[in-house]
Amino acid sequence: MLLVGRVLRLYALDVAVDRLWVRNYRSLLEVAIPLRRCTVVRGENASGKTNVYRSLEMLRHAAVGQLARSILDEGGLPSLLWAGDPLSGQGRKRKPIRVTFGVESDGVSYELNLGRPQADPTSPFALDAEIKEERAWIGPKPTRTMTLLDRSGTTATAINSDGAPMTFALMIDAWEAALSQLGEPAQFRELYALRDRMSRWRFYHHFPTDPTAPARSPRPGVRTTVLADDGRDLAAALHTIRELGSGPALDDAVRTAFDKAELVLTADGGTFNFGLALPGMNRPLAAQEMSDGTLRFLYLAAALLTPRPPELLVLNEPETSLHPRLLEPLAALVVGASRFAQVMLTTHSDELASLISQATGQPSVVLTRGRDGATRVES
Repeated sequence: MLLVGRVLRLYALDVAVDRLWVRNYRSLLEVAIPLRRCTVVRGENASGKTNVYRSLEMLRHAAVGQLARSILDEGGLPSLLWAGDPLSGQGRKRKPIRVTFGVESDGVSYELNLGRPQADPTSPFALDAEIKEERAWIGPKPTRTMTLLDRSGTTATAINSDGAPMTFALMIDAWEAALSQLGEPAQFRELYALRDRMSRWRFYHHFPTDPTAPARSPRPGVRTTVLADDGRDLAAALHTIRELGSGPALDDAVRTAFDKAELVLTADGGTFNFGLALPGMNRPLAAQEMSDGTLRFLYLAAALLTPRPPELLVLNEPETSLHPRLLEPLAALVVGASRFAQVMLTTHSDELASLISQATGQPSVVLTRGRDGATRVES
């Protein structure tokens, strides 16, 4: 029996995010992706998988007031704009002047439109993006009566908890989302609930595995219910998982992945470390001695067995540097995590996608790249 087949199928549970839509973002000319309890986005290299991952991450950054920094980290607005054929199969030249990110979460939809700032020849901030429009509404389609937030430039109108519109004129930073700048939570309960949900989405993409990676050395720590996005607190996170009740699942994952190996956790005066006791070896393998793939699997186990599951957990190509025999225990961890959190992952591994689909009964979302450079969505 496949290991993933032992995991209960609980896919009638509610989802935190129902769908994502993106326009004019790099290879994503115009895509819409429905998200299930456990969604696998599969495709070859350069098909647009990472762009899907980053679209969700961009929306989270918008919710917490880090949009400008996130755009800078991606190379500024010029790097965000549609990068494909300007004709894009439509027989007329497109002008990629707006980037749109949208999401529907718990019955509320939110959309953000970014564009070039108004021309100012004296401004040194050439990489800035300006928020042209921002909207939130109840339901899948915008209507005037269901609107919660309507922004144009630096002027926004938000509907308060009494159903009355409140206008904020020239009070909102042009480069950050109004959603992150609204005050008075009691006045805007629906918008605050949306912001709170989006701010708690969790993302994992790059885990350092080089010889100087912080996780390879003993580190001081505290109870760590959420692994840092760079995995620097891995040792403390593994200790916390074992202490707070998911230790059997962690130990089972390690034994299955590494041929009956045992995870060895040590602590000395608040400094934490870990090792791997392998059958036939006289001493545990220290973190400094582990292969990149072994360390990466432990990172993923800590992220997926978190004692504090988020509403949405997003992984980008988790199979990177893993030996093929680790894909089945990884799939089991992913499916198990989706019992407690909505999970979305991108992958170019057909085997990983197939293992997860067998357990969930749901097909992958497949991305391909057209001749015009645009990402196509199949499912």
